Amino acid sequence: MELFFMMLFYILPLLCLFFILQKLVNQRRDQSCYILDYECYKPADDRKLGTQLSGDIIKRNTNLGLQEYKFLLKAIVSSGIGEQTYAPRNFFSAREQNPSLHDAISEMNEFFTDTVAALLARTSLPPSEIDVLVVNVSMIAAVPSLAARIINCYKMRPDVKCFNLSGMGCSASLISIDLVRNIFKSRKNSTALVLTSESLSTSWYTGNDRSMILANCLFRSGGCAILLTNKHHLARGAMLKLKCLVRTHHGALDEAYGCCMQKEDDQGRRGFHLGKSLPSSATRAFVDNLRELSPKILPLRELLLFAARYFIRRIVAATGGGGNGGGGGKGVAGVNLRAGVEHFCLHTGGKAVIDGVGKSLELGDYDLEPARMTLHRFGNTSASSLWYVLGYMEAKGRLKEGERVLMISFGAGFKCNSCVWEVMRDLGGEARQNTAWESCIDDYPPANLANPFLEKYGWINQEDPSTFKIQEADGNRG
Repeated sequence: MELFFMMLFYILPLLCLFFILQKLVNQRRDQSCYILDYECYKPADDRKLGTQLSGDIIKRNTNLGLQEYKFLLKAIVSSGIGEQTYAPRNFFSAREQNPSLHDAISEMNEFFTDTVAALLARTSLPPSEIDVLVVNVSMIAAVPSLAARIINCYKMRPDVKCFNLSGMGCSASLISIDLVRNIFKSRKNSTALVLTSESLSTSWYTGNDRSMILANCLFRSGGCAILLTNKHHLARGAMLKLKCLVRTHHGALDEAYGCCMQKEDDQGRRGFHLGKSLPSSATRAFVDNLRELSPKILPLRELLLFAARYFIRRIVAATGGGGNGGGGGKGVAGVNLRAGVEHFCLHTGGKAVIDGVGKSLELGDYDLEPARMTLHRFGNTSASSLWYVLGYMEAKGRLKEGERVLMISFGAGFKCNSCVWEVMRDLGGEARQNTAWESCIDDYPPANLANPFLEKYGWINQEDPSTFKIQEADGNRG
């Protein structure tokens, strides 16, 4: 009997400890977030926005003067965008200046039906298996919601958890991922579908305010459907696992809040304003975001080096010394992110955005190639841009098991959101039919990324190559 009580005294606490640890491990596994698959939207070829049509659309805006034409020509030529991007259908019927709600709904329906159907077919997942649905489209708030349209189209279960996000800007897809991640913490064995896109049908600016006509040059049609889960038995076949996600919001700062905004100009014409304070606001948000992200992804050695450099800078500053305090050329955050990640998936906000982030992080052409090629092929597709960049990496066979991918996105508000994914298996070279990059990946990177707009619509002054004149499509100089 005494032996029994002694065993009970020692073994019972050990058993309790074992079950507690097992529960904690299972709980942590339940809270994991995996990407099973994703599908980037490739609109029909009859929606390609070539040079001729772009010129016709610009010339249809009778509110533009010669100086505005020159400004647009410079913006398009230096944008990094090619001739294979896509526009809404009402642009092709000369109705971009008088759009209807039907145009916006039809644009979204085309994206939904093509992309979701392809994703579900490839994963063999019936719509009834989806537990969470998140839709983010910033520029349209339809009633019933776009999420409700998806539920109706695919006859999803009545208990599906549905979320419809608007007004979140170009960083909305990572906000959606964060929402799913938090839902997974309290819901075991769940599957989520995230749809990210932007409605451009009703977003064309018809005025002549330079801060607002710039958006017409950058944004193009696109979208992505992403399937996520926290189910244990699906982890082995997953593509990516979410390691961490950081969101930074500077909406409390007036300068940051107003630098990227939908508004009306002095004549009451609605458009999207990109202010002069945008670069500084983006840099500030970027630095703050990386300051929080770095300790989550960098090894201890790199963090100690960063701390040493930080204290050296403080000492040098306190003693009145100059220089960078031994920053070591580690970029805007003062850290070597390469010690924590192998691939960089950057938002294609524009050529200046890509080059600016690349310079800040000291990235080379190889690192920036996916973002630059995505910008050239698909343009700035707003919140879905990151997934086209990821698709390029995959199509090129760059993503290997165990490697990490850093996603960085910016959005109105002003926001900078970032996350790190771990590659669960080698990606690329597998049979993924009808993906956005499938038919053209062998053509990238092209030998020449020069934009044809200047050749067709502009005439360079050879004595001063920084200036040029507008010419009509028939070659007459204006």
